[in-house]
Amino acid sequence: MALKQHLAQKLEQRLSPQQIQLMKLLQVPTMELEQRIKQEIEENPALEEGKEDSDDDFNEEDNYDNDVDTDNDTDFDLSDYFDDDTPDYKTQVNNRSKDDEEHIVPLSGEMTFHQMLTDQLSLIDLDNKQYLIADVLIGNLDDAGYLKRDIDAIVDDLAFSMNITVTEKEIEDVLKVIQDLDPAGVGARDLQECLLLQINRKQDGDITKFTAKKILEDHFEEFTKKHYAQIQKKLEIEDNDLKEAIDEIIKLNPKPGGASKDGARNNQQVVPDFVVNEFEGKLELSINGRNAPELKVSRDYENMLRSYSEGAKPSKSDKEALQFVRQKLEGAKWFIDAIKQRQNTLLYTMTAIMKYQEEFFLTGDQTQLRPMVLKDIADAVGLDVSTISRVANSKYVQTNYGVFPLKYFFSEAISTDTGEEVSAMEVKKILTDAIEGETKKKPLTDEKLADILNEKGYNIARRTIAKYREQLNIPVARLRKEL
Repeated sequence: MALKQHLAQKLEQRLSPQQIQLMKLLQVPTMELEQRIKQEIEENPALEEGKEDSDDDFNEEDNYDNDVDTDNDTDFDLSDYFDDDTPDYKTQVNNRSKDDEEHIVPLSGEMTFHQMLTDQLSLIDLDNKQYLIADVLIGNLDDAGYLKRDIDAIVDDLAFSMNITVTEKEIEDVLKVIQDLDPAGVGARDLQECLLLQINRKQDGDITKFTAKKILEDHFEEFTKKHYAQIQKKLEIEDNDLKEAIDEIIKLNPKPGGASKDGARNNQQVVPDFVVNEFEGKLELSINGRNAPELKVSRDYENMLRSYSEGAKPSKSDKEALQFVRQKLEGAKWFIDAIKQRQNTLLYTMTAIMKYQEEFFLTGDQTQLRPMVLKDIADAVGLDVSTISRVANSKYVQTNYGVFPLKYFFSEAISTDTGEEVSAMEVKKILTDAIEGETKKKPLTDEKLADILNEKGYNIARRTIAKYREQLNIPVARLRKEL
């Protein structure tokens, strides 16, 4: 088949690098934005923090429009990149800066869970082989303190990776030593064994603790399913005795390793991106200052271009250096523009959300939340739905009634008997109140909850109740049962 040439005209839509950069910046929260700015400053020496002087501005029309042609010495004009009227004192550098490095001694972190167990081993009389087995067992514990691997698999690991022959009994013996370490319950292979290890340490002749041990040993399945009547019948105990034994079990820690981990891990701090205050019946919106950092183009790069202009005819290496400087200046300008556009987009979007949910921001009443989807805000601000989704992702707003994620204000609509549409958040609030007010000895089933909401005029099915209950992290009625 012969080759043919032909002309074709087609229309394509492609995102520019600046648009891609803006989309990525929109979806990052405030804390990550700070890191992103620091990264950009490290990678682009033409970008600096601080206020930009009015006479520092470059000619925005001619700055970055003309490409540098390394084959023609007169195709570019260096004077477009700087202002010749800049006074010399503004180009001088101070001897000290507010950003001078401070030498601070870092604080060491707390001991990890596995290190704590290893240190305890040094206080126990073990031979070299036992110590090696114990070290391998500790290394196989998960973050919750459980040994999830089979004993025979550990035997194979020691044989193939360390050329050590051990029996399953030897590993079981060392595992018992680890299970005697602190915290209690560590080294268990399942939840039942974990709780038994803890309750065994509490045995001091108390009848309540003995009853709790019998429940965990012989009636663990009934306990997990909260079949308290069966347990009471088999153990032949009174209601009060059963309740005290259950309370003793509830005090035990199902994740002994997780306790140390939680203590060593720093709590993540939520930094609100917006602040909405109510003053004399009117709402005032402000954006976190970290979302609007002061950035400028480096004065040193302007001086560099000035030196090229005042020098002799530029060589090929000078042109390559100039091209590098020009690219960095373009990148700095693009990044500053993207940060400003991000700030404006955040303000437009949050202003629309604030107006749409004005009653909630004024009262803090969840039942005042209106049904709202991404398209509602997109239509209000004239942006695409995907842009609104990026703005709402991982963003928080501080109000007079607490700090809320932006996604909190988006919810589907539920129809009432009168044909009015209400927010799903209103239904969840009523659902939560009903469960909090239920009798714990006989908690409300999903069918009963659906009947309660239907009586209040909300047309809602049982499966929707189950979906909302799961979203609220509320267990089923059987697991909410208490004595």
